[in-house]
Amino acid sequence: MIKKSLIPIFFLFTLISFAQEGTSSPYSFYGIGDVKFKGTADNRAMGGLTIASDSIHINFQNPASYAALKLTSFTVGGTYLTTKLATSSQNENARRTSLDYLAVGLPLGKLGVGFGIIPYSSVGYKIQTIIDETSTSPKTLKKYTGTGGLNKVFFGVGMQIMPKLSIGADVSYYFGKIETDGIQYLQDIQYGTKENNSSDINGVTTTLGLNYTSKVTNKLTLLSSLTFATQGNLKSVNNRTIYTVQYSASGAELTIDPATIDVDNTTLKLPSKLAFGMAIGEQKKWLLGAEITHQQSSNLGNRFNDINNVKFENAIKYTIGGYFVPKYNSFSNYVQKITYRAGLRYENTGLIIQNQAINDEGITFGFGMPISGSFSNINIGFEFGKRGTTSAGLVKENYANFTIGLSFNDKWFVKKLYN
Repeated sequence: MIKKSLIPIFFLFTLISFAQEGTSSPYSFYGIGDVKFKGTADNRAMGGLTIASDSIHINFQNPASYAALKLTSFTVGGTYLTTKLATSSQNENARRTSLDYLAVGLPLGKLGVGFGIIPYSSVGYKIQTIIDETSTSPKTLKKYTGTGGLNKVFFGVGMQIMPKLSIGADVSYYFGKIETDGIQYLQDIQYGTKENNSSDINGVTTTLGLNYTSKVTNKLTLLSSLTFATQGNLKSVNNRTIYTVQYSASGAELTIDPATIDVDNTTLKLPSKLAFGMAIGEQKKWLLGAEITHQQSSNLGNRFNDINNVKFENAIKYTIGGYFVPKYNSFSNYVQKITYRAGLRYENTGLIIQNQAINDEGITFGFGMPISGSFSNINIGFEFGKRGTTSAGLVKENYANFTIGLSFNDKWFVKKLYN
């Protein structure tokens, strides 16, 4: 039944990924939006640690891990996000639900392949400011909204070239549309001005990966992981339209007198990324690892080149995480078969606004629950963190996320012994 339902689920997921608003962050205005993909549910529960690879979980972030697959794996995941947005004077709460990924991994002897679709970045914000210059003049109201984002389709191959060494590569195609609106008008005045900016974006990148595993003792195993994502050139076809906005007595908004403004198309440089990690553990028992990721995001720019007081620097992320399984093959105690995961994460995102670096840090934990009578499992995770600052008139975000991932695993393409 799972196999027959794959194709319609892929189409459904593709349609939803185009439409969903997966963030409420005002920082999604910049660059290509809020890069929301942080790995599968099991990765995210360990702070985003991507070193661990096994025979039933797909690791999208290192294509070398596909070589470890022993079963065909179909996985899908989603997140429920709650965010408290705070300035120096105001607070707002926001909630979002998003699908995070859908993919299939296939073992082919010493080879493994993986392919799927991921909503990679998201734009979603609604901001209103009121400027009261004098007590006698009308107040100036400004509204800003943004929607859209980028999707990523990928195909990768991993190969075991030595007993301890696996390599891999994948190709990713990014596509999507981002639309932002800005409205300005005087209070109690019927007419205002609206500026609409839209960008159709697409481009290609590749990722190379390496996994090395070595026995330290009879029980302990040392794992190391290296990935490098090449810089991608994303073509952004930009359009800008200016409208006169009229408000009816009921408050309804009507745009009239559109005027198209010539703006340049731009090329956004999706940053190259280098990640290295090491871990030590006992197979099917426990693992503890650390990872560092460097991203050349100083090359990243905005879709339109007329944004002031914003720049980008190289980003860096530190991750510590791991898991523990009391007794994976217990027959009588289900709780002992659960995988318990936890992690810490600190990230300098590379975004600088008003000379303030936007940092992101969080703590995570979660559980991997096997489905009885199968190799499949349900992975759930919780993430609590904060991003940004209230300094220089900016926004601080305190967030709590709940993530769930389903991994259906089975043997496919097995030749029948009997007819």
